[in-house]
Amino acid sequence: MRHRTAITFLLVGAIWGTSFPAVRAGVEVVPPVLFAALRFDATALLILGYAAARGYRIRPRGGEWAGILAGGTLLIALHHALLFAGQQHVTSAVAAVVVATVPILTAGLSRLLLSSTALGVVGTVGLGLGFAGTAIVANPDLSALYTAESLGVALVFAAAVAFALGAVLTQRTRTDLPVASLQGWMMLVGAPILHAVSLSLGEPQSVEWTPAAVLALLYLVPVAGGVGYLLYFDLLDRIGSVELNLVSYLLPVFAALVGWLALNEALEPTTVAGFAVVAVGFALIKRRALVGLAGRRSRRSSGET
Repeated sequence: MRHRTAITFLLVGAIWGTSFPAVRAGVEVVPPVLFAALRFDATALLILGYAAARGYRIRPRGGEWAGILAGGTLLIALHHALLFAGQQHVTSAVAAVVVATVPILTAGLSRLLLSSTALGVVGTVGLGLGFAGTAIVANPDLSALYTAESLGVALVFAAAVAFALGAVLTQRTRTDLPVASLQGWMMLVGAPILHAVSLSLGEPQSVEWTPAAVLALLYLVPVAGGVGYLLYFDLLDRIGSVELNLVSYLLPVFAALVGWLALNEALEPTTVAGFAVVAVGFALIKRRALVGLAGRRSRRSSGET
């Protein structure tokens, strides 16, 4: 069972990490917000179809719509509109490292908006390291702050903030609606918002699909959106959200590797350094949960010997 969990964990990291190069390849051809909308048109149907096939409750109750609307707007629409737009200007590895700040930002916003336990000195340092890591990755040239890459990092960081805010707000509306059904409905809400934003931005709606763009969409829907989410749901049931958060720190590894192999993207030293700083920030903010997790694993290992 432990080996199965480890393999599944690595697979989720590999599948979702490879999503960053797939997005980068797609937005080279397809307008970014339209590309995100098309992805979630199909992925929503896949996830809801999976939920129906498993016999999960599909129909939301009245009080569950607030969380679905918040998640669809922030977690799906705003997050992915900003992320896909930002990925026009940064490498896959840079985008993945900046997105890895989501657990840190979520913890900070949770303390701010949910009036939960204060971060404390160590937690505040961890939050600061999340921002510092992003700044290191951006590696801004003070003589030319408004470069395309700086804009890309800013957009991806805004995407991370949108996701963290959505995660915090949806905590207020937790229900017993199965995760697959909840995610599917959020996607179904987010996709038309993305289409509306695409139209409002004047993005061309007629696309001349290249083989690379087709392959990117095919990867993002059935592989990342289908297989990736199925493995994610399986892991969520078996290891819980704290340990699953750690998958965020596998994504830059696979994003960098596949970006280098498939797109000839260079890996800058500042990207590696920024990733290390972000990872330390996460460890500081989640230190109690990580210590508890390590203790539980140690007890399980002792019981098996």
